[in-house]
Amino acid sequence: MVSHVEAADPQKLIEKVANYLKENQLVQPPPWAPFVKTGVHKERPPQNPDWWYIRAAAILRKLYLRGPIGVSRLRNLYGGRHRRGHRPPKFAKGSGAIIRKILQQLDAAGLSQQLDRKGRVLTPKGRRLLEEAAKAVLKAEAHQKT
Repeated sequence: MVSHVEAADPQKLIEKVANYLKENQLVQPPPWAPFVKTGVHKERPPQNPDWWYIRAAAILRKLYLRGPIGVSRLRNLYGGRHRRGHRPPKFAKGSGAIIRKILQQLDAAGLSQQLDRKGRVLTPKGRRLLEEAAKAVLKAEAHQKT
């Protein structure tokens, strides 16, 4: 059986969870967040001022779908093509500092927890948050169709 989180539109789900995280101040962007790139493959910092909350919500969703998962795997998921001038492009991992800091904030908020050397998983509170948001998104989508 497909869970509500898998069935819901990822973009709408992440947006809903990001708004929840921001309103309830469960995660806070550090002072350096407006100036930092999200990886070596990016040329500029994110333009959206709420990008920290969106990334935190996206990491929560990844923990739900793929957990237990660690910083190294998440760096691969958030990496991209690094254009190197005249040389051919190569894959570059995403920023580990951003992912690590967000995971620490999610741990402090009680939404995820670290397993012994296995990575992180969602706590029941984190699973409930995602499932309720997914149900709301699915309900809104069904309501729009009728």
